[in-house]
Amino acid sequence: MPKTHKEIFLTRLMHERDKFELLLNRVGYTRRMTLKGVCGKWSIKDILAHVFAYEQYIADRMHEILHGEEYVPCRTQNALDAFLDEFGYPDFGSPLLDDDGPNEWIIEKYKNVSLDDVVAQEIQAFAAVISSLEKMPEEMMNKHNLYDRIANNTFLHYREHTADIKRWLKSNTTYNRR
Repeated sequence: MPKTHKEIFLTRLMHERDKFELLLNRVGYTRRMTLKGVCGKWSIKDILAHVFAYEQYIADRMHEILHGEEYVPCRTQNALDAFLDEFGYPDFGSPLLDDDGPNEWIIEKYKNVSLDDVVAQEIQAFAAVISSLEKMPEEMMNKHNLYDRIANNTFLHYREHTADIKRWLKSNTTYNRR
């Protein structure tokens, strides 16, 4: 029996996730995860916090869809503030936000959070995406354009930062001496 679009997508998502995790394992769970300069001034820990926030964002939107709730992007500053208070991350879907503001907010929020906690939260957010994806009927996935939305908030995001990490590893003299 041929695979459904959802099964093919899930396989691709897991494959891309494996590649991302393999790269992180190559870096090692060491002090290097907190060294700045991997992506601009960001460390790998900062990248993980950034990825986590976007994964949590799409996981929460998927949860809402599964429960018949409707997400409406924030259109006012008061709505943005309320969204941030409720969810703990910016409303990435709001047209009021620029590209850099929410990202800087995330980095600031997680700068004093331990690497262990950031990793645990990121893994939990990814698991929530997978859980919702597995529960979501194919028709619902198509109706809400979730394939593109999930890809943008997971594996396309991994690819973007994989390139940053690989560039950093290549130029990092400590890494090259290993």
